[in-house]
Amino acid sequence: MTSVATATLEESVPLYGLTREQLDFREMIRTMVVERVEPRAAEIDAEGEFPQDIRELFADHDIFGLPFAIEHDGTGTGELMLCVAIEEIAKACASSALILAVQDLSSLPIKLAGSEELKDRMLPRLASGEWLGAFALSEPEAGSDASAMRTRAERADGGWVLNGAKNWITNASVADVYTVFAVTDRDVKPSRGISAFAVPADSEGFRVDKLEHKMGMRGSPTGQPVFEDCFVPDENLIGELNEGFKTAMRTLDRSRLGIASQALGIAQGATDYAAAYAKERTAFGKPINQLQGIQFKLADMETKTAAARELLYRAAAKVERSEPDLGKYSAMAKLFCSDTAMEVTVEAVQVLGGFGYVNEYPVERMMRDAKLTQIYEGTNEIQRVVVARSLA
Repeated sequence: MTSVATATLEESVPLYGLTREQLDFREMIRTMVVERVEPRAAEIDAEGEFPQDIRELFADHDIFGLPFAIEHDGTGTGELMLCVAIEEIAKACASSALILAVQDLSSLPIKLAGSEELKDRMLPRLASGEWLGAFALSEPEAGSDASAMRTRAERADGGWVLNGAKNWITNASVADVYTVFAVTDRDVKPSRGISAFAVPADSEGFRVDKLEHKMGMRGSPTGQPVFEDCFVPDENLIGELNEGFKTAMRTLDRSRLGIASQALGIAQGATDYAAAYAKERTAFGKPINQLQGIQFKLADMETKTAAARELLYRAAAKVERSEPDLGKYSAMAKLFCSDTAMEVTVEAVQVLGGFGYVNEYPVERMMRDAKLTQIYEGTNEIQRVVVARSLA
């Protein structure tokens, strides 16, 4: 019998539901990342441009199919496999991992609340990678308090006319379809008068005004979509009228795991790099991984990352089973994984010393990327509120 102390990751993962086929899929992703994504990571960050070649690579390898069911041309492999894939990609390039995470985020409202016609029309094109999606909820004056949004949708013949602006939207300028939330009833409590719409990027009256210049995740465009008398047909309404806020919250309860997975990948990538560096770097006549001060840093980095993975995988299992406390667990996973990523990458820079502070080595990029995981898809302060409310 294999002891707990010597059990490998491959032996323990099936407890969370990964099959041998899925483990093989993970190995394929890992190989693809090492051979194709990792060599591009520094250049993607330096250029600050969306990597179309990585998008095509993911499409060619069915990576975009991971968030989708078989009936919509996806892999049907479940939430945990999606988290594993995002983690593997983020070990090398967080910007590239975000492409997959946002494909899940932007499509979740359609999967959770959309009509069958809308699902059949849009989800296969997202699953194939023909289309990229974007999730447009936040606004300049409505970030953590999404119910304070000002974007309006007014009734028109055969549909709706949108006016307003969103902010901090990932995939702005490269997405083919935007999941947009807008106020459709001004006379009720804001959270009860919001609806969701699928807005194609080529819609008349739609544009992206500006892109942000960011500290990290520089290969992922973040911008401000603007709607000026933008017409959306009735068939692109997602779910029931005035139920969009509920759809957004249900979406975030699940999509937080994509950011948790990204943060976990960053943490593991930084730990692996620092450990490998410490084997080769010598000081005082021996490799620095023989110095207790460095050993303790590496031990804490590995321990925190392993603990984060267990929480994330447990949360993914709860999402797959639609357990009632999935929202609490997804908030805890996002909170813990992102805080861990920040702590671990700071320590990785310290292990490398002066080399950690220059962009010839990847850990400074990992540290910059890690910071955003504590902010977007719900700040960690908001995650603590979610967890605390679940205990009340």
